Amino acid sequence: MTGMEARDAELKKELDATLHARKELGAEYESALVDSFLEKVEQRLDGAVDRRVRRQLAEQQMVVARDARSPQGSSDSWGERFGFGIVSLVLAIPLSAIGGGVAQLPGLLVAWAGIVGVNVVQAARLSPSFFGRRRNKPDSDWDG
Repeated sequence: MTGMEARDAELKKELDATLHARKELGAEYESALVDSFLEKVEQRLDGAVDRRVRRQLAEQQMVVARDARSPQGSSDSWGERFGFGIVSLVLAIPLSAIGGGVAQLPGLLVAWAGIVGVNVVQAARLSPSFFGRRRNKPDSDWDG
């Protein structure tokens, strides 16, 4: 028997006991018996609602915690941009030396074009509005 079926069976027993007590005590106690039974039902409903609310709050907290830890949530951080800039400058030194040593000025230009290209792509990925391309969604499907 699942948890829900057990609670239903328990509630059915309570109802049967209330009806049996009404038969024994008579109609004058009917109001008190009904109030007592409804109080028990209300307590069970309150408990079920409390459990659902707690579960939903826990799920929302988990979603917020996952978003806070996800790489997408922190991808626009100053530290990542600064680190990427430092790494590209550090790598620019040997790339410049290799390009300039092998193919002189054209090799140096190709190496720096690659470095600049990688940094432009990184800048565009971190902030799409960097190049003035903002995607504005229409407020509704009716707006063209």
